[in-house]
Amino acid sequence: MSQTSGLVEHFFRHEYGRVVAVLVRRFGAQHIETIEDAVQLALSKALSSWMAGGLPDNPSAWLFSVARNQLLSEFRQKAGRGRLLAAFPHEFDVPEAERPDVLMANEVQDDLLRMLFACCDDAIATEAQLVLALKVLCGFDIGEIAARLFITEATAYKRLTRARGRLKQAGFSTASVAANDYETRLPAVHAIIYLIFTEGYLSSHAERAIRKELCAEAIRLASLLVAHPAGQQPETFALLALMHLHAARMIAREDAAGGLLLLEEQDRALWDQHQIGIGLEWLAKAAQGSHFSRYHAEAGVAAEHCLAPSFAETRWERVAECYGLLEQMAPSALHRLNRAVAVGEWRGPAEGLGVLEGFEPPAWLVGSYMWAAVLADLHAGCRHVDQATHYRAQALELAPSDAVRATLARRLGG
Repeated sequence: MSQTSGLVEHFFRHEYGRVVAVLVRRFGAQHIETIEDAVQLALSKALSSWMAGGLPDNPSAWLFSVARNQLLSEFRQKAGRGRLLAAFPHEFDVPEAERPDVLMANEVQDDLLRMLFACCDDAIATEAQLVLALKVLCGFDIGEIAARLFITEATAYKRLTRARGRLKQAGFSTASVAANDYETRLPAVHAIIYLIFTEGYLSSHAERAIRKELCAEAIRLASLLVAHPAGQQPETFALLALMHLHAARMIAREDAAGGLLLLEEQDRALWDQHQIGIGLEWLAKAAQGSHFSRYHAEAGVAAEHCLAPSFAETRWERVAECYGLLEQMAPSALHRLNRAVAVGEWRGPAEGLGVLEGFEPPAWLVGSYMWAAVLADLHAGCRHVDQATHYRAQALELAPSDAVRATLARRLGG
């Protein structure tokens, strides 16, 4: 990876949401599009300036100052200074040299969380909440959002437009998130954080199958959430456990060339035992009380894999049981598919196929490489040559990246 792409993928992606969140709080969500444009311009200026002259002493403050100045310049073109003073007195009532432009750590954390909860406004449809959060907090482009949510770019753009429209309504601001909103919006916040993590864990990016910076960002947001009274719930603990247990195995999922390795191919000695311990601690904390969520079930699956001495010694019956629970509490075609895989490993491919018998998958899953890959694998195990060949070809054609395609080719043979 070049130095430039590394800067964009890691630092810029990390800073984008922070700067947008602070500026939205200061200037209001009605200016969300102008704010996003100002931050994008600041990132563009940073790319050319830093490549030529090196990093400034405080890159975060540099970005914020440039974005803020660009924003004020935009406003000045549309309104006189007098109107700006009336609208944003706090931005002008101190001398330039004394203005606290440097981002304060607490300010950023609070603003990020507020922005996250603001994106989950009940007035915004759930699917549009996800699009909005991925755009304004993570800096995803429309193509990335569409790939992760299994929607077209046109649909992603429409949802983003509608969500922005809600944020721009007069009087709305991130500060208007009331105390009771935190509780009602918490499930949506969980979903967004997990979606960020899954995009990093198995990315739709054409050139990078794993994006560790997104996984780290999701864990960081969840860690902020559990430190906040609104987030101190068993479901949040389970989500944090799940992400730590997955992230602990991250380094073993790639070979030296950046290709993906199957679970049975991974060197378990590389798994981060310290992070597995952290995940298990959060899982134990999540188990206190009677509440059981989808994140509990998924963390249970991840824990089974982390604790298994080898692939062959995995307790597949426990994995299948967890997916069964997951299907009951959060019905999803993907959960059915995962249960079929687990049952196939536990009781053989014929019983794995039996899990999918009579099941009518949604169109988005039929058009996904995952559906074809599982069917190819199970049919191959049953020696159904024609079906296995058909689904193998389909899976390879639909693979979102070369890394995923190569992994499928190894698993499915040829």
